[in-house]
Amino acid sequence: MRLTRLYTRDGDDGETRLADGTRVAKDSPRVVAYGAVDELNSVLGVALTHDLDARVAGAVQRIQNELFDLGGDLATPRESDPGFEVPRLDDASVTHLEPLIDELNSATGPLENFILPGGAPGAATLQVARTVCRRAERHAVTLAREADTGVAVAYLNRLSDLLFAMARYENQCKGESEPLWEPGANR
Repeated sequence: MRLTRLYTRDGDDGETRLADGTRVAKDSPRVVAYGAVDELNSVLGVALTHDLDARVAGAVQRIQNELFDLGGDLATPRESDPGFEVPRLDDASVTHLEPLIDELNSATGPLENFILPGGAPGAATLQVARTVCRRAERHAVTLAREADTGVAVAYLNRLSDLLFAMARYENQCKGESEPLWEPGANR
């Protein structure tokens, strides 16, 4: 793909084109869903600037590519023929996240208490990514009520679990204690 111009003026009226050329409102459930996935991808890019552990950084880079595929998947209605092959996530995209969740969770040990986002900068940023991922998941659920979204909801659900495990692991790697929730501490 080659972009020669960054602006088209086509969106000045509050509409945009999906990958198959269909024009829709910029606040349609489909655009909101793939926009949230794009935001998540950007937050993961910020996380990578924080010198993440190599195991986590490698996984984040793979996930960024998958999120780009997911955005394209969500931007292309399944019933349409865009005239090109659309990379679509599948069940294997979901299940491949699970062994890493298990590995990182095993390394950090069981959760003894609720933890607060924080600690090392990379861990804190991964927690922000987790919350953005949950929002993207909610938007994908909304879209799934009216259109086939494939495995988008399941992928984002599993990914948010992985981002939580990554944040805990990152704190451990950086020697940071997990900030624990202290109920009623400010009373």
